[in-house]
Amino acid sequence: MRPTDYPPPFDPREYVAPPTDSPEERIDVGVLIVGAGPAGLACAIRLGQLLEESPETAERLGEVPVAVLEKGKGVGAHILSGAVVNPRALRRLFRDRARVEDMPFYGRVDHEAVYYLTRSSALRIPTPPTMKNDGNYVASLSQLTRWLGEQAEEGGAYILPETAAEKLLVDGGRVVGTRTGDKGRGRNGEPLPNFEPGSDVTAKVTVLSEGTQGHLTGVAMDRFGLAGENPQVWALGVKEVWRVKKPLNRVIHTMGWPLRGGRKYREFGGSFIYPMGDDMVTLGMVVGLDYRDAELSVHDLLQELKTHRLVRRILEGGERIGWGAKTIPEGGFVAVPRRMHAPGLLITGDGAGFVNVPALKGIHYAIESGRLAAETAFAALQRGRTPWTPGALAGYDQAIRETFIWDDLKRVRNMRQAFGKGFLLGGAMAGAMTASFGKFPPGNAKTERDAEQELFRTDRASRYPQPDGQLTFDKLSSVFLSGNKTRDDAPNHLKVRTDVPSEIALMWERMCPAQVYEARTNGDGEQTVEVTPSNCVQCGAISAKGGRLTPPEGGSGPEYKLT
Repeated sequence: MRPTDYPPPFDPREYVAPPTDSPEERIDVGVLIVGAGPAGLACAIRLGQLLEESPETAERLGEVPVAVLEKGKGVGAHILSGAVVNPRALRRLFRDRARVEDMPFYGRVDHEAVYYLTRSSALRIPTPPTMKNDGNYVASLSQLTRWLGEQAEEGGAYILPETAAEKLLVDGGRVVGTRTGDKGRGRNGEPLPNFEPGSDVTAKVTVLSEGTQGHLTGVAMDRFGLAGENPQVWALGVKEVWRVKKPLNRVIHTMGWPLRGGRKYREFGGSFIYPMGDDMVTLGMVVGLDYRDAELSVHDLLQELKTHRLVRRILEGGERIGWGAKTIPEGGFVAVPRRMHAPGLLITGDGAGFVNVPALKGIHYAIESGRLAAETAFAALQRGRTPWTPGALAGYDQAIRETFIWDDLKRVRNMRQAFGKGFLLGGAMAGAMTASFGKFPPGNAKTERDAEQELFRTDRASRYPQPDGQLTFDKLSSVFLSGNKTRDDAPNHLKVRTDVPSEIALMWERMCPAQVYEARTNGDGEQTVEVTPSNCVQCGAISAKGGRLTPPEGGSGPEYKLT
């Protein structure tokens, strides 16, 4: 039983169209950036710097030289990560314009510990070289992103929140912008009294910085044949923020329990616990979505983790004040697109799969790729250049290959795949890869789509702790804590088959951290799936496991503050 046997009712060709608004009604901008995350905002900031130095170029780009579309309620609303940030890319982006010490970080990492857990013990082990964080900074990525948004606006960028990019505008084989989604439609698509149609936003260069599971990124990969030799694979991270009684003085990572190490389960991942000042900590569980047990639930694994004495002591007497969930691209070097550009188009950050899985890092790669996209776009907009001719933006790919992004990812290119052989063998192979700087084994290992893994069912869910409202919590109270803004009668943005076998229906129900899917039996005794799209926090896990996440109405979804 594989989820790929039941593909979703989704055709990427439906989301590619030429402009339909008359030229007078279109919103025309110079460079259009889709997504106000670290990559998109770094792109906007760098463009602002370059346009400040070249007023002539800024004038030629019109009244709105740089525009950023953000589907969330505001900048940072949909942003979630661990997060320990390598400041390297931020220093390169701002140079002498801003100091890292003045950015909204919770402090440098001075101490760290890695533990291998069993149900009743915690064995401290040497920190693997790839996981060392000396000189990095703890952050709420949502807060850092809001700060980056302020810098982008000060540099002249126009940020349009509550605006979802639904269709890729393609004319004459080149990308010319995006069409934004309608607002004010009912559950069945009917216009409500507050209906507002979407608009064509046209641009000379479009930069997709949608982050993980980007809708238009996937559409562009299909339309222009950009995908690499190997498919992308994903992990799901669920995290909480706690106000605590005692300060935590170190960054902590764990591996082992509550995950099972056997090869047949394919349970790869671990947890993180980071200090956020003296009175808060953030903790999370990250698990690869190539797991096979339909009973596995990352949200419930996190609740189980908190019952361990190591974690319970840290949280004792505290209060949960934040929660969220997000997918993470884990394919690494072997799953990077074969091209990260098309005529008039650039792809950055998580959308291109720039994540170093063994190092647990991707934010500085997103920022660096956004900066390089800005420089490529700016060069292509100079007099005598045409950014949508074939190869005009190819310098972006070359720039990526010459930066630390490429070197870092290449060194660990086969580590994620190694753990498909089980924790012990995978760990041994990862050690050999680290010692050889990625030269062993030679060549690139293959990845398999998460949805192609065969499913089976165990009694795993029977061991999840019952929610007590103090240490452990259910999914619906967690969704409430995310600040979810989705209307109950909004159209369904989730494309899934509802006539699927019980194993797949159950897998979706357990997988989803927001209780969107429920396995049911209808009056005829047939298995079906009930979908509650208003619960969705847009983590993207469904796209990895057999469905498809498409853009909801702009402004809906979570409103993260501390994640």
